[in-house]
Amino acid sequence: MKKLILASLLLLLLLPALAPAQQGPERPHWSLELKGGVLFPDAGDWSRFYGSSYFGEYGGAVAYKVTRNIEMGVESTYGRAKGRGQMVQHALPGGNLTWQQVPVNVFVLARGVFDEQQWLVPYLGGGYTRMFYRANVEGQGRTEGSVNGFHARGGLQFLMDRVEPEPARNLCRDFGIAHTYFFTEARYTRAMADTTSGGSVNLGGTSCLGGLLFEF
Repeated sequence: MKKLILASLLLLLLLPALAPAQQGPERPHWSLELKGGVLFPDAGDWSRFYGSSYFGEYGGAVAYKVTRNIEMGVESTYGRAKGRGQMVQHALPGGNLTWQQVPVNVFVLARGVFDEQQWLVPYLGGGYTRMFYRANVEGQGRTEGSVNGFHARGGLQFLMDRVEPEPARNLCRDFGIAHTYFFTEARYTRAMADTTSGGSVNLGGTSCLGGLLFEF
């Protein structure tokens, strides 16, 4: 599976060199993503203490397009879960528990777009993650910190300009937004933290997200 992901990413990175370069004022230089969805944590027994195998997360990303197909940027999301039991990193039974996490991702991403009116665009990316977390257990105090990790993501974006051409022209004229896309995305995050029992736990997991992408 890892070899397949690496091969797909390499293909997307090479495709821009094989395609004609995009010229003219229509070429966007920045992208802004607004997204939301759910995260399925890798931490064992998550549903036992939180009553569900997932929790919601939302956030956004901004990136600069080095070329029409390759961009570098930063992304952050916020997730929160409430349950009853022990902290993720501590074997402490007890009262109401609130878990919060904010991963900050620095990434390189390749988009397979070769025409400004291309309606379906695949993309792959990944990079460094700094995971900030906080856990509160009622009557037992608070634990917080941050750990390093990595992430990989991929998805499909659908051009909305062709669905609503008149609003698209207005956005371009009034706000300089060249294209608007709806996208769906899967992301895997791995950020290992030490536990009090001497082991480690992944504070990340698999996210299923959707949102809007604006290019300008």
